[in-house]
Amino acid sequence: MFVRIVKMEFQPAKIDAFLQNFEAVKEQIRHFKGCTHLKLLRDKKHPHIFFTYSKWEEEANLENYRKSDLFKSVWSVTKPMFLNKAEAWSVDEFVSL
Repeated sequence: MFVRIVKMEFQPAKIDAFLQNFEAVKEQIRHFKGCTHLKLLRDKKHPHIFFTYSKWEEEANLENYRKSDLFKSVWSVTKPMFLNKAEAWSVDEFVSL
């Protein structure tokens, strides 16, 4: 199992549209084959910065999601709302208490 963290910095005027879209697709993302956990986090000091935190059974599951029509439709709506390019990290969960 591994974790994918994506940092997204939005144009302030686009935050509500992003949140509405995320609300509409979050269950589909969470129930995509291999996704076991999904969180949306918001930076406390910079409210236009969000992070998705997702857990995946295998890297192949994430790659299948990234190649899916679901991802393409979500990303085509989300990407134009960015203030800066998104950053992403794939990390292994090392310790969890």
